[in-house]
Amino acid sequence: MLKRIKAQAKSRRISRALKGLAMRIVQANDSREIKKIMREIRVDRYGINIMCPKAIGYLLKMNSVSNITANILKQQMLSLGGDVAVARDSLSGRRRKTDCLLIGSLSQLNQLGGKLKLQPFGLKNVARDLSRLLDNYRKDEFVIQLPRQRLVLRKGRCYIMGVLNLTPDSFSGDGLYGTAQEEIIRRAEEMVNDGADMIDIGGESSQPGAKRVSLKEELKRAIPVVKALSKKIKVPLSIDTCKAEVAKAALDCGAQIVNDITGLRNPLMRKVISRCNAAVVIMHMKGSPRTMQKNPQYLSLIDEILKYLEEALIRSADAGISRDKIIIDPGLGFGKTAEHNLEILRNLKDFKVLGRPILAGPSRKSFIGKILHTDPGERVFGTVAACLLAADNGAKIVRVHDVKEVRQALKVSQTIKQAGIC
Repeated sequence: MLKRIKAQAKSRRISRALKGLAMRIVQANDSREIKKIMREIRVDRYGINIMCPKAIGYLLKMNSVSNITANILKQQMLSLGGDVAVARDSLSGRRRKTDCLLIGSLSQLNQLGGKLKLQPFGLKNVARDLSRLLDNYRKDEFVIQLPRQRLVLRKGRCYIMGVLNLTPDSFSGDGLYGTAQEEIIRRAEEMVNDGADMIDIGGESSQPGAKRVSLKEELKRAIPVVKALSKKIKVPLSIDTCKAEVAKAALDCGAQIVNDITGLRNPLMRKVISRCNAAVVIMHMKGSPRTMQKNPQYLSLIDEILKYLEEALIRSADAGISRDKIIIDPGLGFGKTAEHNLEILRNLKDFKVLGRPILAGPSRKSFIGKILHTDPGERVFGTVAACLLAADNGAKIVRVHDVKEVRQALKVSQTIKQAGIC
């Protein structure tokens, strides 16, 4: 009885102490939200600029650095109030190299860069790379100069690439092979009216095990449609092909973007894009469409895709393709298991370090079917969910079959996130 009386008295004291005290945990995802809260508190503008970077936290992974570098990084981050996670034996010198996980705020990482510039052992280069990585990661607005117009990808918005399949064997069941050109044009115009910001036209299926299409047949399927649509609609046209000859013919007829699932491995494709001053989507694919789904394996999925895309960016630069004309695509469903696709979607922001807009193509894919146990035509709601997650995690463009449904969902989501933020 005495214990219960004491407990009740303690509870009343706590209640009185908290009476009138309003608290909440704020989950602010970007600087605009943080600044809005600070303005509501009436923080001085100068103070906002100082404190905002302190409120943005990062986990930054560095791969395979020397134990000397790891020691210096840890010492410097600890001195700034952050930390660095390293392999167990690296600080004792038993391990020569280690991966590092830097833990700190944006302010601390910026200060770290300043400290590393003064250090030996090549750490000046680490400081330079760190600064570039942070700038790339925070970038959320892109202007891509197309041959005949500018494609402006504004901050806080995800754009839609509508899929126009001209194949008889599309996995999604929406192939328009054999359809009258008037109907194909009507379908494209409908997508634009529904909210498509660009249209991706493909004449060869890239689903696992799909048969190769001859150059002559792919030209026959795609080029007349590109030529007709370039006169009918104002949004940019993309040609989905891995054949340089098809890309060249499409660009000559009005297309402005090449969507290459092979990641510009073909030097002829790189030459065509450079000479035509076109934009390009560089996608990651493990193997080829005929073999890519035969037990794909990775030691470190995200790191391997990042390395592949970085090497593709270097090849593109060597071919004279301007970096600001490139869109990157981690290749959902191309040489990945369902689990791989989910990991990519969860970690899509990791690809922002490349400093290029990210395109994600989850539309109607088999990993959605495995979750929902549905056929491709019944994966609309699953596609919408995947696109919303992709947009939240850094995608600037989603490539979809169901334009209207995805556009409506994105509009609601983006309106909610931007409400009251100036």
